[in-house]
Amino acid sequence: MTMDAGKAAAGGMDESARLGGRTGRLSRRSFLAGSAAGFGALGLAGCATTDGLILAEAAKIYGPMPDEKFPIPATDIRKVDPKYYRRTVRYETKEAPGTIIVDPGNFYVYRIEEDGAATRYGANVGRAGFLWSGDAYVGRKSEWATWTPPKEMIQRQPEVAKYARGMPGGLDNPLGARTLHLYQNGAYTLYTIYASSEPDSIGSGITSGCVGLLSQDMIHLYSRTPVKTKVVVLPG
Repeated sequence: MTMDAGKAAAGGMDESARLGGRTGRLSRRSFLAGSAAGFGALGLAGCATTDGLILAEAAKIYGPMPDEKFPIPATDIRKVDPKYYRRTVRYETKEAPGTIIVDPGNFYVYRIEEDGAATRYGANVGRAGFLWSGDAYVGRKSEWATWTPPKEMIQRQPEVAKYARGMPGGLDNPLGARTLHLYQNGAYTLYTIYASSEPDSIGSGITSGCVGLLSQDMIHLYSRTPVKTKVVVLPG
């Protein structure tokens, strides 16, 4: 299966172009704008409601991660609609446990678990004109990856020229703490699932086709996702 118009729009740009930003102050937001375990394992049984996890439980899930190479601060959960908090849900599918399913129309990413369950994460997705769908797989994984802006982005935003040889990993790096690089038939698609530190981006279409999870959610998913994991991206 091949990518649709979103991939075609990308042309020959690399993954950094998928996350390229609008003109203005250099920030993760500008880069982004332009371009379950079982029930017991989550420790949330009995705490979920139809509106999402209660704030006390969400604060635990999205708390600081001081032991990371670059310590991650707590997510401001007041900026996230509770329906996008991580939780375990019922999810009927023929896909095998471990499969990742991206539902861009509803801004969710699912990891399929045993017995008809899934871990569900809130996500940001591609903006209009950059959505794509199809089957892919995780071809490689990166922790605190180096980010390199493409020539097209440097032309639009001269302030990023200083990163022409690569922006080291860190809290301000647009690829974030963890990245899953998506492949098809042995070729890199230019799309990723990555860690976002922008809580108010969850539940919106802002990227050029990539899918972002809150840093704590992405680290949770990344730790349970081996290379070669199947990824299904549903139509938007």
